[in-house]
Amino acid sequence: MPRTVLIVDDERDTNDILAEMVRARGFEPVQLFSGAQVTAAVAQSTPELILLDLMLPDVDGFAICDQLKRDRETNLIPVIMVTALNDANHRAQGVRVGANGYLTKPFTAEQFFAGVDKALAWRKEHETRGTHGEINFDIRSEATYLQQVNDMLSDMFAHTPLTERQVKDLRQAVMEMGGNAIEWGHRKNAELVLQIIYRIDPEAVTLIIRDQGPGFNPKQIPHAASDEDPIGHLDIRNEMKIREGGFGIMLAKGLVDEFRYNEKGNEVTLIKRFERK
Repeated sequence: MPRTVLIVDDERDTNDILAEMVRARGFEPVQLFSGAQVTAAVAQSTPELILLDLMLPDVDGFAICDQLKRDRETNLIPVIMVTALNDANHRAQGVRVGANGYLTKPFTAEQFFAGVDKALAWRKEHETRGTHGEINFDIRSEATYLQQVNDMLSDMFAHTPLTERQVKDLRQAVMEMGGNAIEWGHRKNAELVLQIIYRIDPEAVTLIIRDQGPGFNPKQIPHAASDEDPIGHLDIRNEMKIREGGFGIMLAKGLVDEFRYNEKGNEVTLIKRFERK
């Protein structure tokens, strides 16, 4: 069976150029000119890679990528967005929907092949390392980049017996604790790096979220909800003129099987066990 690359671009000249470059790497191009064709083409050709234009005549490219990355059957297919849209907002949106690369038109052959190699290496790493060991993600300290959790979800879907409900719970816990690390540990300093460590063990998934802040004592957070008094902290937040909230830690604890901070208070460990059959 030939190794295929799906090319989705309504500009015929660009589509043909991409097809020739794909052939130069030994792949068989499957050329599409509308977004509506993608689902059926992916099911039929099981591509190694997808080159996806964003400004398609019928379906938004971001929506296509988001759908592919949320599907158990397709979330390990790397997607490179090939587009003329080069502003920071569009790039950030690409990160949010799980794109593996962003290639701006016009591009050089070197840029194209470098992007392809990187995307294919991502797939290989996730297929070969996802079932054991440890994967590290260094994330820029902005809420947008927390959406890179899509990569972790790809591993969870493909390599673990987690149910979809468990994955959603774990993802929510990561977003809550990652958000806390950005807001309180890093004080929204985007230059600081948030590290997420992802481990798959025989019986559980472990996620460690580590920030570069000074840490804190998790037992002494008067402006956060506690199991004993879930709403008492709201008056304190009001007095301190802090936005409403403070439920993140309590919520995350209820979404995982184990929850613990390190002694310094700048690292939290979340463990979700697989359901026994």
